[in-house]
Amino acid sequence: MRYDLAKSGNGLTYEIRNIVTVAKLLEKHGVEICFENIGDPVAKGECIPEWMSDTIGNIVKNNPLSFAYCPTKGVDHVREFLAEKNNARGGAQITKDDIIFFNGLGDAIARAYSSIRVDARIMLPEPTYSTHLLAEVLHASYPPNTYRMNPYNNWRPDLNELERKVRSSNSIVGILVINPDNPTGYVHTEEDLRKIVEIAKEYELMLVFDEIYLNMIYNSSKTLALADIIGDVPGISMKGISKEYPWPGARCGWMEIYNADKDEQFARFVNAILNQKMSEVCSTTLPQLSIPEIMGHPNYQGYLDERLKHYEKLSNIAYNILKDCPYVVVNRSNGAFYMSVVFNEAVLSDNQKLNIEINEVKAIVEDLTSTRIEMDKRFVYYLLGATGICVVPLTSFFTSTPGFRMTLLEKNVDKFETTIKTIKAKIVEYVESGKAHY
Repeated sequence: MRYDLAKSGNGLTYEIRNIVTVAKLLEKHGVEICFENIGDPVAKGECIPEWMSDTIGNIVKNNPLSFAYCPTKGVDHVREFLAEKNNARGGAQITKDDIIFFNGLGDAIARAYSSIRVDARIMLPEPTYSTHLLAEVLHASYPPNTYRMNPYNNWRPDLNELERKVRSSNSIVGILVINPDNPTGYVHTEEDLRKIVEIAKEYELMLVFDEIYLNMIYNSSKTLALADIIGDVPGISMKGISKEYPWPGARCGWMEIYNADKDEQFARFVNAILNQKMSEVCSTTLPQLSIPEIMGHPNYQGYLDERLKHYEKLSNIAYNILKDCPYVVVNRSNGAFYMSVVFNEAVLSDNQKLNIEINEVKAIVEDLTSTRIEMDKRFVYYLLGATGICVVPLTSFFTSTPGFRMTLLEKNVDKFETTIKTIKAKIVEYVESGKAHY
């Protein structure tokens, strides 16, 4: 090429999938991999019920429009269905024109952040889900502004820090809340959510709520949707079907826009997002057409409830096994299907190891850990090489707090329990392996 054409990188990677490259390499050398890195229920054995697959098949067979373009914002009657579903809650009222469909929330997130001025910033939780992190950093070319989720207080957000940072920086234009949270599994309380709305109102900010897991809450936890509490503050709720049906391969998500009629600048921002979407014509039609049929099906809620019982069971198994491990802090997950485990301060070092029996695998792991990398990433590589268990280092979710995220998706309960017991044993073995060097 006549000159370097690639946009400068920022050193960030999507570790949730990047770790798979390492796992696949080790797999070639005989390591049996247990993938706990990515939130795909189907890949982990979720059995899609016959009524659901039949419903989608009937749409393909009987509705020729499932093969066609749809309006840029999405299929009209589907958006009407979702608007009515929202309005039945009794909070912020919307019409179908306040809903925009995208090819998954990754698409929605990318278009939302890229429509923000380069010198305007969104406050992110820390740790935060990688797609929001990458989109915010790429749009601004600077590290993100964050407010801390505190692992020593059940992952509750530090709202004093949030307000202090908002007050001191005029470049902050919005606050992101992921509820239930990914990667921690935390479910936000009504008290904290109302405080966040108050902060947004006082400092004239918009709210962005990622609510893709909103209907996936268990352990008797309760929360509120953004629509329930937003009042007249400008805001966006992001939702989708990839986790809830689940149908991640459909790549189908949407934004619900609140109060665009009450703020001219916010309305221009929403219009900028829509103009981007218009250049793509529209999002995939078939998954949209399935939404009223599946969410309105008499079996839908019961099917979802059964899945939540399973996640609750695995959440409690993992918590009860790991809570007494002396080297980590673990909080019970109450929403979504993730759990994040945090290493206690100063327990990790660069001279800790796990025994790896296969020489070729040992060489690969030692090579990967020979350079300066995050301490939790170093543990994750050794865990992968020694056991085949593939988790994600917590620092890849933009936090300095070392740990790892795993899923609650394994369908075989006995296998899951064995996996967690193995993780616990390997944490102890790994940490104590370094004591001989002191």
